[in-house]
Amino acid sequence: MRPPALILASGSATRRHLLTAAGVTFSARAVAVDEPALRDSAQAEGASAQDAALVLAGAKAQRVRAPDALVIGADQILVHADRWLGKPDDLAGARAQLWSLRGHTHSLATAMVAWRDGRAIWQHVESPQLTMRAFSEAFMDAYLDAEGHEVLSSVGCYRLEGRGIQLFSRVVGDHSAILGLPLLPLLGFLRAQGVVAN
Repeated sequence: MRPPALILASGSATRRHLLTAAGVTFSARAVAVDEPALRDSAQAEGASAQDAALVLAGAKAQRVRAPDALVIGADQILVHADRWLGKPDDLAGARAQLWSLRGHTHSLATAMVAWRDGRAIWQHVESPQLTMRAFSEAFMDAYLDAEGHEVLSSVGCYRLEGRGIQLFSRVVGDHSAILGLPLLPLLGFLRAQGVVAN
């Protein structure tokens, strides 16, 4: 019996790169869901950030119409001082967000959900902890000048795989989970599904 085709329900270049580098064969489809509305609704209902991230990841996977395929959706919510932060709209928002995180620890509720044949069959969530150092305003200016609009693609305004690592004094958690796709549990699930070699 042939294994199902694998589809990543994401427009994220970082998530695509992680799967490609791991040697996984897949296709990617960017999907549109109203992330702020779903996030706000979950928060208003008293859900945890982890549960809300699972809802968002599931909504993305569910949007892909591909009979018999295995679809993976993923999402991340940054949690700092009981506030949930999403991607900023512009560089001014990125600057304000970085300054609020400076010198503090935040977590990333990182979720994945797998859908097949119209139902969720697997889910996983992790919450890495990251502590930003007390960087100077001059450093932040140089950082934002160098990174430009790339920072707007991340909930934390940083790419840990690049210059963003300089923002931190401590990181606890799996690197791939911080980047938005926890690979070890995902690969374990894909092996069980026959998508990658056991």
